[in-house]
Amino acid sequence: MERKEFRELATPAAAHEAIASLSLEGGIERVPLEEARGRVLVTRLDAELDVPGFDRSSMDGYALRAADTFGADEADPATLELVGAVHAGEKTAVTVGEGEAVEISTGAVMPDGADAMVPVERTDREGETVLIRTGVAPGDNVMFAGADVAAGERALGPGTRITPREIGLLSALGVEEVPVRSRPRVGIISTGDELVRPGGDVDHQRGEIFDVNSYTIAAGVEDAGGEAVLYPHAGDDQDEMERVLREAAAECDLVLSSGSTSASAVDVIYRVIDEQGDLLLHGVSIKPGKPMLVGRLEGSAYVGLPGYPVSAMMVFRTFVAPALRTAAGIPEPERATMPGTLAREERSDQGRHRLVPVGLVRDETGETLVYPVDKGSGATTSLAHADGLIEVDADTDYLEAGAAVDVTLFSPETRPPSVFVVGEDDPTMNRLVDGLENPRYLPIGSRPGLRRLRQGVPDAVVVAGPLEGRAAAIEAVELGRWDREWGLVVPAGNPAALEGVADLVERDLQFVNRTTDSGLRTSLGVAVADLATERDVPRHEVTSAIDGFDVGLRAYESPPRKVATGEADAALGLAETANRLDLGFVSLGTQPVRVLAQSERASKPGVAALERALEEIDHDRYISQ
Repeated sequence: MERKEFRELATPAAAHEAIASLSLEGGIERVPLEEARGRVLVTRLDAELDVPGFDRSSMDGYALRAADTFGADEADPATLELVGAVHAGEKTAVTVGEGEAVEISTGAVMPDGADAMVPVERTDREGETVLIRTGVAPGDNVMFAGADVAAGERALGPGTRITPREIGLLSALGVEEVPVRSRPRVGIISTGDELVRPGGDVDHQRGEIFDVNSYTIAAGVEDAGGEAVLYPHAGDDQDEMERVLREAAAECDLVLSSGSTSASAVDVIYRVIDEQGDLLLHGVSIKPGKPMLVGRLEGSAYVGLPGYPVSAMMVFRTFVAPALRTAAGIPEPERATMPGTLAREERSDQGRHRLVPVGLVRDETGETLVYPVDKGSGATTSLAHADGLIEVDADTDYLEAGAAVDVTLFSPETRPPSVFVVGEDDPTMNRLVDGLENPRYLPIGSRPGLRRLRQGVPDAVVVAGPLEGRAAAIEAVELGRWDREWGLVVPAGNPAALEGVADLVERDLQFVNRTTDSGLRTSLGVAVADLATERDVPRHEVTSAIDGFDVGLRAYESPPRKVATGEADAALGLAETANRLDLGFVSLGTQPVRVLAQSERASKPGVAALERALEEIDHDRYISQ
């Protein structure tokens, strides 16, 4: 297939204009009241009846004529004859005459002849008479017909978004159905032969991955007031892609696809739109999100999002969601922003407007620090670990640490975490932060964690293994520590009878290591160096003899899982992990794990809470695992 290059990249403003030119409105529909929450009225609704529809008592007490209470007080009560009772929901024929009263419940119909009522707390009952110990005026403690809403009165105007309070008013008016704007119907198609819907079986050897975009984009569509319709994902075959696109276009107001939009030989969606529809735009000068498409297909609007989850969601949030809210009649939410200071420098390529996911943390003075969390467009955690985004102009290639920035929050409710911890991936730390309020723990490894602490970004770092020389130039205090047993994770029963690192060197065994950022890898490096010294050979001679030594996996549980699936004979790991996965274990010793905090932030409430949690660790338990 012929490769097609990007057309001239459009500006972000041109992309907004192109999407605004599309018709996304879904029309008008009537929905039952119980389904009206969140919908938008298209016409004014006037009251067809009085609310309440009758004069009613505002509380429990006695209905009477106000004139009969003139001058009554605690010392000289008015004495009235009790002639009946009326309760809510009852029809009564009793009439109140001079010197008479009727017992009445809250919400009950006021009987004829009565023009006021006295609460029971200001009365005494003596047989068939009632003593009234206060005077009242006509209308006191009575809600007259139409006092809430009068017949013919404007109840709700067009464009009103229906919330629980509007539901209450409409219920009081007896409204059964409500005329509302139809939610824009949005067809969602993820493309690519490699995609599998969650719940299916993924074949990693074929490069298959779970479909992230379908569900995240669908959630975004619903939040923006649209109705999301998921279609079966299309492969990279142009005929199949065209069939699915046409089906969605025939049934929806807007079709959103993700993937197959770049200038690759296998990315063919732009050809389908260009040849079978109307391609308005291909490519935007923005990062992430360059390969965006905007067009029409068979009367339906079409927007093609990039395939990487971060790119897809950033483009959706920035360009598509505002257009959907307009079509649904939902006002654009107030852009929740938070000022902050860039915690570390940020560099970018000039030429494209950038949307940078960022996280927030507060320092010891309460100042908000902002740090980039962009791990690449293919990393879904870039959004999961971010609190908002900052925008960097196309002509800016450098933002220095300390620069003032405005963060557009992903949600108005977003707040910086109570404590921000980075460093070693560890099961004990996972349990500790579970008991804290609003923590953030990013297991990026001991070495990068120390680097982040030096930069002054996180509150604390988790460091595993030898610390000598690694914490230089850091003004930190130790909040707590524990030991963990580390070694080689092997199949259950240790069928190869491994005893230590020497077996990996001398025997034909497949080994899976951790990355060099890990504290486990540091301890293994010490063991390897000791073996090299013992044998009086260079260290690289020992490491090169271990099959798989230089290939490391990031998370502490990832290498042992290779053993569990039979892909490896041994893996670097923890005794706790081996026990949890029902695997064998060859101990190589215990390893200290320390939590270090920036000295000036030790008094932060979140850091203090972490320190208290560390004090409660059962050290004997963790050493033995």
